[in-house]
Amino acid sequence: MAQTKMTLKMIDFYNGNVHDIEHFLKVYSYASLIGRAEALDEKTQDILEMAAIVHDIACPLCRKKYGNTNGKYQEEESGALLYPFLSEFKLDTDIQERIIFLVEHHHTFSNITGIDYQILVEADFLVNASEASMDMDSIRNFKNKIVKTRTGIKLFDSIYLH
Repeated sequence: MAQTKMTLKMIDFYNGNVHDIEHFLKVYSYASLIGRAEALDEKTQDILEMAAIVHDIACPLCRKKYGNTNGKYQEEESGALLYPFLSEFKLDTDIQERIIFLVEHHHTFSNITGIDYQILVEADFLVNASEASMDMDSIRNFKNKIVKTRTGIKLFDSIYLH
């Protein structure tokens, strides 16, 4: 299973940065949960899970280059890192390209195309809301404007808006 090898490789990639490791593992967990609850087909589920594993691959580079991990910087820098990272997994070209697309857009909340993109955005925000101690108005606003999956809505309500 590519996800297991990819997860272990990302843990090594983060070189002991516990925050980054825990963050991607939480996003991966939520993405997997939402995808399974929404009954994605196997290929889409696999793409979603792999994208969740590598979604913040550019964070270490962004910290060095820009002094922060701004989402737009992550989107701009991730493609160049993903091609060599993903090459060892021998993924079909369409799968690799979709993973790269998702990672290069996971902080863009307009024109969300595809259920995998939708779920990745929802899973990442679920984790970011907690890690950034976001206020309830911001969380509610995101949920009302961006969250579309039944499972995502349920999770936002259960976790933050009960």
